[in-house]
Amino acid sequence: MILVSTTTILVLVILIGLIFALTNGLHDASSVVATFISCGAASPKQSVIVASVFGLLGAMFGGNLVADAISELIDLPTDTALLTVLFAAIFGAALWNLITWKLGLPSSSTHALIGGIIGAVIVSSGYQHVLWGWSELVGANHQVTGIVKVIAALLLSPVLGFVIAFLIEKLSKLLLRNSKVSLNKRIKQLQWLIVGGLSFSHGSNDTQKIIGIFTLALAAWSGATIHSAPIWVKASGGLVMFMGTMLGGWSIMKTLGRGIFDIKPLHSLNSQLASVSSILGATLIGAPVSTTHVVVGSIMGVGAGDEYKMVHWGIVKEILIAWCITIPLAGLVSAIIYTVITALFKVI
Repeated sequence: MILVSTTTILVLVILIGLIFALTNGLHDASSVVATFISCGAASPKQSVIVASVFGLLGAMFGGNLVADAISELIDLPTDTALLTVLFAAIFGAALWNLITWKLGLPSSSTHALIGGIIGAVIVSSGYQHVLWGWSELVGANHQVTGIVKVIAALLLSPVLGFVIAFLIEKLSKLLLRNSKVSLNKRIKQLQWLIVGGLSFSHGSNDTQKIIGIFTLALAAWSGATIHSAPIWVKASGGLVMFMGTMLGGWSIMKTLGRGIFDIKPLHSLNSQLASVSSILGATLIGAPVSTTHVVVGSIMGVGAGDEYKMVHWGIVKEILIAWCITIPLAGLVSAIIYTVITALFKVI
């Protein structure tokens, strides 16, 4: 066996975690600005700047509730053995993100991370060390915690985005039925503000997921309890995530911005309003959600609210399939990675 120090594993966890943040940017940050670009409200360069600035602010000032929820999914001692588990989990999630990005599928980075955590923990210590939250849900307290809380948030958030977007679209069509085409200019201008809010909410929710992993890794390495991630962890996660948008999220932007529905300025604005309200609400209660899920649900909502038959439901079906297979396949990849690492290396 090859001997590896705990410090080396910690550095690898952080490096792979930053790569995961980059792949998260390839997926979710792309979805933040997809309709913004496709309706002609901003150029790709302008959109990236807005997403980067407000996403970084969200990462640094968006709180810690989602990070805490991620760190509470594992029932393992906070010691050096945990570092290998975290490395396998984040490596598997990042690898799956790269595969789906290459295929142009807007799958969920959150699904990939949850799958990676489940796979690595099960193969290392057994399924009982995953905090499923089922016993709490059916017990006397009826608390929604652990994996149950995450899965519920992932399932309900796109539905909420769909419903809100559908209602906003119907209401706006009623209120603006006699408006002039020149109103589109004002709608495009208003989107700059809404996309800033959406980018902030994305940064505050999505970046916290990787921050939660980093916090666990730092605690396992140092042997000390860490209640809040250092500012450099938040800043680096936010910066790297939004670099992903600049490096190649354009195929996913095309799928979301044009593949589901022919987006007009009002559609874009309505979907953004639905998305930002859903994601900010989830962040306030500490529920990790997928920005891509919510945005897709919102685009589907405005499409159904405007003209149901014009929605390209075939592409939606492909996206749903990618969502369904992400958790088990990312978990399988992480389990294989953990098995290979523990067979070849020994942490000292």
